[in-house]
Amino acid sequence: MGKYENLAKEIVKKVGGKENVASLTHCVTRLRFVLKDESRAEDEALKNMDGVVTIMKSGGQYQVVIGSHVPEVYADVCPIVGIDTRDQNGQEEEKPKGGLGDRFIDTVSGIFQPILGILSASGMLKGLNSLFSFMGLYAETSGTYLYLSAFSDALFMFLPVLLAFTASKKFKLKPFVGMTIGCALCYPTIQLSALSGAAEPLYTLFAGTVFESPVYQTLFGIPVIAMDYTSTVIPIILIVYFASKVQKLMEKIIPEIVAFFFVPMFTLLISLTAGFIVIGPVATFGSNLILQGILLVRGLSPLFAGALVGGLWQVLVMFGLHWGFIPVYINNIMTVGYDNIMMPFFGATWATTGVVLAMMIKTKDKKLKSLCVPAAISGFFGVTEPAIYGITLPRKKPFVISCIAAAIVGAFYGMIDLKEYMFGGLGIFEFPAMIDPATGDLNNVTMAAIGAAAATILGFVLTFVFCKTDEAKKDQTAEKEISLKKEILVSPLSGKVIPLSEVTDAAFSSGILGKGVAILPEKGEVKAPANGTIQAIFPTKHAIGMVTEQGAELLIHIGMNTVQLDGEGFTSRVSEGMKVKKGEVLVTFDKKMIEEKGYSLETPVLITNADDVADIVETEKDFVEFGDSLLTVIF
Repeated sequence: MGKYENLAKEIVKKVGGKENVASLTHCVTRLRFVLKDESRAEDEALKNMDGVVTIMKSGGQYQVVIGSHVPEVYADVCPIVGIDTRDQNGQEEEKPKGGLGDRFIDTVSGIFQPILGILSASGMLKGLNSLFSFMGLYAETSGTYLYLSAFSDALFMFLPVLLAFTASKKFKLKPFVGMTIGCALCYPTIQLSALSGAAEPLYTLFAGTVFESPVYQTLFGIPVIAMDYTSTVIPIILIVYFASKVQKLMEKIIPEIVAFFFVPMFTLLISLTAGFIVIGPVATFGSNLILQGILLVRGLSPLFAGALVGGLWQVLVMFGLHWGFIPVYINNIMTVGYDNIMMPFFGATWATTGVVLAMMIKTKDKKLKSLCVPAAISGFFGVTEPAIYGITLPRKKPFVISCIAAAIVGAFYGMIDLKEYMFGGLGIFEFPAMIDPATGDLNNVTMAAIGAAAATILGFVLTFVFCKTDEAKKDQTAEKEISLKKEILVSPLSGKVIPLSEVTDAAFSSGILGKGVAILPEKGEVKAPANGTIQAIFPTKHAIGMVTEQGAELLIHIGMNTVQLDGEGFTSRVSEGMKVKKGEVLVTFDKKMIEEKGYSLETPVLITNADDVADIVETEKDFVEFGDSLLTVIF
């Protein structure tokens, strides 16, 4: 039970006890009970209860209006009335499927899906900027190059901020809390370059071991291992996940009156402290361990070490473990004039591009093809994130193929001792950095080009032969279709259409009872506007509540104050619980007699669960016949 346990118990007691509850769901602000006997509910006591806004009765439901925190109250009511915890539509909450690896891939792909378009765009812009500079259209020192670099690099540098937003939605953390965590990881003064360049380290942890780490700052007296989190992926996902658990705990223990600011404050404090001290450094230790292993293997076999670097590079990048190679790469170029440890990674770029090209040509799936085009262009310029997260990783087999092709070419690069002599670009712009500056020898470039071509061809052929790309629809795709259901409700009456705001009764015109229109009928007959189930026939037969097959809850109220006729002039053709077809007669009424007694026959046709639907579109007609489109409900 949560912090609303007492409120939940009181609500259940006031609606007549758990034995009076037939079913329960909730929407955005309301608990929606279906009670066996509504007369047992204590209406006034509920309305005056702390934590309850008001109650409403419509469509056969006894609605207790709570507010935006209704999901938490609902979760505490469910065990009291003996209902399993469900989501807000009353359905069982979907559990992650598959093994740990499948769930990890699904999570990462789902987090990346919303930013795939801008990720591809940034990669293409980055490549074009480098291309135009290389062609001499403008210098790397020019303002144009600087600003275009900012336009294209911004997403990659602040990637944790964007991923924090999408991960927050995935893990049910408040998005702005997640984005603040992402901003903290990218905060300039605590990045590796700023920390290590400012002064000598305070001390070194684990000196003389593979986990040797300089410490430049402490947090609450605890050493923080310096690490650059810009452009990383896994650290922010793990920290946001941890923060979602912290937030849930804080919501339970912090009083609601101060929860608005104390919950996010403690969530940030606890999760970021754990992130910088524990979660982030785990990646550092992991990368150092892998690097030492690669160096050990390289001493025995450069070919095998090249295969490991090439084959595992994409995996290392995903987990942020590639950072351990960067200091060695920089040190090698600055001291011995070249690097040959990290260079087998070069094949991974081209293998991924080859895989994407094969999928683009082979697939008949227009959505997949549209993803492949910009991903292939980005890959050509050395930016493979759109391809990995949007295409290969979610489908698994293409990702494995790209790793295999990269491992084979990485082994080739290791065997020939491929070198890079300066800090180069990415993709095609990496080649100039492989020219020997002392001799101008292009042999290194030639070997790199042969390997790149081989990786592209190998990735292409293996994908073309072994991947059935059109089956990707059956897999976990990076982009999930979001389709809006809509239901067209036809007019249950023939007559003049009146805007709801012009109805004489304020309860209807204010919209508090639901959204829709009113009709001034020409005939004394009401027909079903859709297939559905009759939820309520008022004893006076002047009002009908029904639920359509798509879930729209309808109220048709014949006339104003006609309840005072006590059923005179009304004849019901249906009963509660009856299933009806569109066009079936529900009620007939004596139009002349009712009007002669001085009652208005303005008849509101309302969607009472308007808060639960995306939109309601009303007819533009001034007059409708039976069966004309009246309301379009978008779910």
